Amino acid sequence: MTEHSVIGHDVIEHDVVVREDIDETALVGMARALAPAVSAGGAIHLVGELGAGKTTFARALLVALGVDGRVKSPTYSLIESYTLGSLTIQHLDLYRIAAADEVEWLGLRDLDVGRHLWLIEWPERAVGALPSPDLIVHLAHAAHGRDLRLEAVSPVGRQWLGIVDPGSVGPFRTAS
Repeated sequence: MTEHSVIGHDVIEHDVVVREDIDETALVGMARALAPAVSAGGAIHLVGELGAGKTTFARALLVALGVDGRVKSPTYSLIESYTLGSLTIQHLDLYRIAAADEVEWLGLRDLDVGRHLWLIEWPERAVGALPSPDLIVHLAHAAHGRDLRLEAVSPVGRQWLGIVDPGSVGPFRTAS
């Protein structure tokens, strides 16, 4: 049984953080709060309908990690790469991919050298061809904003949720 607590509109479980009906400022704040935790690398899958905030979340995370200049959406290029010291970040948007085998030509295996952070939008379009997620960011349209669910699916993801300080963007703490 998963332990959880409810504080306001937030539900916190050991491996899940849920924020309901948040505005874009809170969404960006959560991405910024996550940045220090993910700076060692790993994989984040961003899941949600069109316009739910996947690129907004990814862009805020990239800026918080220190990416300078314009952070482009990889909607048309499929992949944008960034280097921050020894960390390489690959931001993928697979919306235009019809099948997992289409991802092969991106050469992801060749890119996965050294310390990496993968930010993958629409990962369900290439199941089996992508790095396994440490954290899944679920986004959905809500009455006045978005619903956000951070789901740790690996020990690394659990560690990230233990480090993140969501108190900077809302009145809750992650459970330990």
